[in-house]
Amino acid sequence: MKIKILLLSILSLLVALQTCAQSKPIKVIGYFSGKADQVNEIPVEKLSQVIFSFCHLKANRLQVDSQADSITITKLVDLKKRNPELKVILSLGGWGGCAPCSDVFSTKTGRTEFSKSVVHLSDQFHTDGIDLDWEYPSIEGYPGHAYKLADRENFTELIKSLRKELGPLKDISFAAGGFKKFLEESVDWSAVMPLVDRVNMMTYDLVNGYSTVTGHHTPLYSSDKTTESTDYAVQYLVKKGVPKNKLVIGAAFYARVWENVPSAGNGLYQPGKFKMGVNYKNFNMELLPENGFQYFWDNTTQSPYMYNESKKLFATYDDKRSIQLKTKYAMDQGLQGIMFWELTLDNYADGLLSEIDRTVKSNAK
Repeated sequence: MKIKILLLSILSLLVALQTCAQSKPIKVIGYFSGKADQVNEIPVEKLSQVIFSFCHLKANRLQVDSQADSITITKLVDLKKRNPELKVILSLGGWGGCAPCSDVFSTKTGRTEFSKSVVHLSDQFHTDGIDLDWEYPSIEGYPGHAYKLADRENFTELIKSLRKELGPLKDISFAAGGFKKFLEESVDWSAVMPLVDRVNMMTYDLVNGYSTVTGHHTPLYSSDKTTESTDYAVQYLVKKGVPKNKLVIGAAFYARVWENVPSAGNGLYQPGKFKMGVNYKNFNMELLPENGFQYFWDNTTQSPYMYNESKKLFATYDDKRSIQLKTKYAMDQGLQGIMFWELTLDNYADGLLSEIDRTVKSNAK
């Protein structure tokens, strides 16, 4: 009888653990580009993954840039003591951080040496995988960085090499541009997606520092003025056969601001010059009504924006309302999750990550 009761107790515990695991319906993934002394501030209980940003290529190997970065990575891994389910991922590249990628990954030797170095660093730091942020294979990215048509095929071969060396248990993901040209030209989706755990779609910066006309930089839906959006990228990839449960949509924890913007349409879809970015944690100091900013909401794209008529400034961004809608979209669509750039831009007390967490919990089935 005692053995039977013990077995029933163990079974009940296993069911409870399974239920607990299932209570997190989507992954919440945050990139982190901060310093070691900022790590302990991270509300890690609200996250599934932290992606350290960034490591870079040295010769053919993945390189942690400094001793300070090594300390930061070690402290990120220590966060697992607070959240045992957390994964810590190393990321290669970033905007301006992948200058040698096209050349290194064009050879089998380069791809193999890189993949082995990822294994080495994973073992050294006890991290959980790699995220590739190559901006961009096959198409122009950071000014002056090499790119060629063969990058698309070489990216596939790189993923194959990584999976071979890392095995089935380590995570492999990549950051994908959310814009049409990347979606169409940079990746062989049918070859790559069976080998990776997810694609982190950068469905932000859809208007960027090079754009001379304003718009929503991180819209949820398209409009007759702009095709590119979170939903456009998702539906494009679904039609390509990418499983929804490998798609992670992106959110922006910062605004983009244009200057010299005419007042027509309250500055939306008007000519202008990119001026600056504003971190979400600084919104309440810079994008204020008393400073001349007026808030607007676009019902079509489900996006907020602001316009300062006296200073001719236009701001596009994510806020709590758009973050809530994006999080719910990921859940309703059966996507793997939502990610964002980046953790140090948030107000941890009651910011955008907290809004994601509230939305996930309130909509969990």
